[in-house]
Amino acid sequence: MLRECLQLAHDDRAGQVWSRRNYPGGYTSYASVNRMQDVSPTFADLARRLSRHAARFADVLEYDLTGRALALTDCWVNVMPPGVSHSLHLHPLSTLSGTYYVRTPRGAPGLKFEDPRLSRFMAAPPKRADAAERHWVVLPARVGELLLFESWLRHEVVANAAATPRISISFNFGWF
Repeated sequence: MLRECLQLAHDDRAGQVWSRRNYPGGYTSYASVNRMQDVSPTFADLARRLSRHAARFADVLEYDLTGRALALTDCWVNVMPPGVSHSLHLHPLSTLSGTYYVRTPRGAPGLKFEDPRLSRFMAAPPKRADAAERHWVVLPARVGELLLFESWLRHEVVANAAATPRISISFNFGWF
C-alpha cells in the first residue's frame, strides 16, 4: 500500500497541481484520483475492510439505516512531508469519514478534533491544565490503524514534525 501511495503521488500530475494551490508542500489525490477503490485492487480490498468497520461503527452510533446501506463514496491518498499541515475542516455531504495510517514516522502528528460547541464558548474562561474536558483532542496516528468519525466533526492535522512524510488514506461514506 505504501508503494502504491508513493507511486500515485509521483504520477498524478493533476493532484500535484491541485495540491500546490490547496495543500502547500504536501500531496493529496482528493481532487484528482479520489475513488481509489475503483482503480486499484489494493484499495478495493481496503474498501471491503473499511465497509465492515463502518457498518459496525454505524451500529454503535445507533443509526437507523433501514432500507439503506452505507457506501464508500470516495477514498484518496495524502502525503504530508515535514512542516506541512492540513487546516481545520469537515466533510460536508458525507456521513462517516476516516483515515487509515500507512506511514507514521516518529513525531508525525495525529488527528486533532475540535469540540463542536467551541463557537458557543464566547465568554468562557480558559480550562485548567488538568481539566478532564478539553476544547479539542488529538488522537495519535499509528501505522495500520483506522480512525472513523462522524463527518460533521471539525478536524485538522498540525504541522508534521517528523523527519519523513506522514502518509494516510482518507475516505468518506454516505447513506443516500
